[in-house]
Amino acid sequence: MPYLYQDSKPRPAAHPGGSRGTHSSGKGYEQLKQECLRRGVLFEDSDFPACNSSLFFSENPPIPFVWKRPGDIVKDPKFILGGATRTDICQGDLGDCWLLAAIASLTLNEKTLARVVPLDQNFGPDYAGIFHFQFWQHNEWLDVVIDDRLPTFKGRLVFLHSAELNEFWGALLEKAYAKLNGSYESLKGGSTIEAMEDFTGGIGEMYDVKEAPDNFYEILEKALKRCSMVGCSIDTSSAAESEARTPFGLVKGHAYSVTGIEEVSCRGRQVQLIRIRNPWGEVEWNGPWSDNSAEWRSVSPSEQRRLSQAARDDGEFWMKFEDFKVHFDKVEICNLTPDALEDSTAHKWEVTIHQGSWVRGATAGGCRNFLETFWTNPQIKLHLTEKDDGQDDCTFIAALMQKGRRKLKKLGAEMLTIGYSIYESPGRDGHLGKDFFRYHPSKARSKTYINLREVSHRFKLPPGDYILIPTTFEPHQEADFCLRIFSEKKVITKDLDESVAIDLPEPLHPTPSPQETEEEKQFRALFEQISGKDMEISAEELEYLLNAVLKKTKNIKFKNLSLISCRNIISLMDTSGNGKLEFSEFKVFWEKLKKWISIFLQFDFDKSGCMSSYELRGALKAAGYPLNNYLLQLIVLRYSDEQFQIEFDDFLNCLIRLENASRVFQALSVKNKEFINLNIGEFINLAMNI
Repeated sequence: MPYLYQDSKPRPAAHPGGSRGTHSSGKGYEQLKQECLRRGVLFEDSDFPACNSSLFFSENPPIPFVWKRPGDIVKDPKFILGGATRTDICQGDLGDCWLLAAIASLTLNEKTLARVVPLDQNFGPDYAGIFHFQFWQHNEWLDVVIDDRLPTFKGRLVFLHSAELNEFWGALLEKAYAKLNGSYESLKGGSTIEAMEDFTGGIGEMYDVKEAPDNFYEILEKALKRCSMVGCSIDTSSAAESEARTPFGLVKGHAYSVTGIEEVSCRGRQVQLIRIRNPWGEVEWNGPWSDNSAEWRSVSPSEQRRLSQAARDDGEFWMKFEDFKVHFDKVEICNLTPDALEDSTAHKWEVTIHQGSWVRGATAGGCRNFLETFWTNPQIKLHLTEKDDGQDDCTFIAALMQKGRRKLKKLGAEMLTIGYSIYESPGRDGHLGKDFFRYHPSKARSKTYINLREVSHRFKLPPGDYILIPTTFEPHQEADFCLRIFSEKKVITKDLDESVAIDLPEPLHPTPSPQETEEEKQFRALFEQISGKDMEISAEELEYLLNAVLKKTKNIKFKNLSLISCRNIISLMDTSGNGKLEFSEFKVFWEKLKKWISIFLQFDFDKSGCMSSYELRGALKAAGYPLNNYLLQLIVLRYSDEQFQIEFDDFLNCLIRLENASRVFQALSVKNKEFINLNIGEFINLAMNI
């Protein structure tokens, strides 16, 4: 199924208070729960059943899993025991350490945790085997309902579990996230920032530790004070190194969460420390400042209590910040949206969101390497007006996210390679053409094109107007995307789509010419031969005439005009209303046809006899039809072939239908003043689909 273009006009950030239910029954959590209590049954989720398809899509379970409810696993199950803490999160037999690291970070912010994990759930008197969790997905909060049947082996949970065997909030959260993404297997491998964003609606930044700025400690300190979520990892040089342990007790290719950053007084000097947690719940750093290291003996007991330092094999440890920079390679920070921050937080981000689509043949132009199609990508205008406090520039983060790719894993979809470029605006609105990008370099760009769910980067630019172009690396690759702008000060954004308009000359009325040209004489002879004595041609006769003439026209590829197309031509040109064309009416159409042939040849840049669908926007505009991305995509789907080529008869059909629709709209607008309030784009959309 082809992607359908989504309007990318700016939208406000979603608020969790309006989370949308997702159960196929159309019923919400509370309604489903009350039905189960009334019937005296435990909830069974038909949307995510207790079977192998919910576990894996590419393999069979390696062991015979048994789905059990918590009450069948332990005698006294609890949803949360003694508060939800990072030590509740222990990894099982699923490669989703990235998710677990994000869950551990989630527990550091009570407000954010309570939104994702509603805390009024339990195994008490109103237990009905049903639980729910809320996740952010592409500027929308979703309420995901699950039953509490969990995969076990020999009576123990197979995947995420708590150190306390009768605590189940983490395992149920993992199941809800697996349901959101289609299966448990879909959670294998990922970036911590992905889950962090789904828990908060925040925006991610990634740092290469070895190339981090000089004030990196301050950046992390500020992020944690803002309640941002922070993760880190160690790169691998090959697949064989994945989860390999270093001599210092660290694990390569493994996602950790950063849970604290502090300075401690030791022997009269201040030492910068950072606290890390391994989601395995074990295997810790064994170097300086590790749990049992000698350095702690030089720290006062009160300082140790302040830092919650205790020698426990719980996967959490402190290390010197300088050692952290030596041993770790990547840091991911999820900056929270304003609604996710406590009221007392000193700084809040301004947020603007655009949804959009890359559609083959229309708006999937690829990166700047593909100049012929690059300009057809969606274009977003940024209006930077307010400088940062005490600065000359405007700071913002631009994050481009491809939507729904993890859920499409089972259909063979992989993450596309995505990125974006930013150009200074030429000072005019409207979709920028190929020549602009041919002669103007970008002002800034995403650090790299990469096959992650999201690409983000922080920029400082002088006040002014800029154009951001979100793209896939290769052209013709389809996906929906979400572009988010987080800024220190408010940024005004606008989708640079065409305004749908009619720019047609007044209809020509046939008038007799005093002297016929040689071309007209030839057409009159052919016209008389076909029409007979009445000198009028029907749709069938027009079909024969046009096909005979156009097949002899050089430099264009032409299949065949249909009878329906010829009837549309007569409807367009018939001024007398008799359902036929007189010669004078045909002459007017012929002039129009010559103009359309000229436009077609002008936009057939490779002189192949066909027009690329990516050039259709310019060709239709030259013919008097500026169309927006949505209408353009519909036309491309209807008239282009698999190679995104449009032959002349399809181009002609398109123009005839557009002009007919436009004439009808103009006529109705004149006769009915209320009708003029109807959007011309909506009317053309309706007319083109009839």
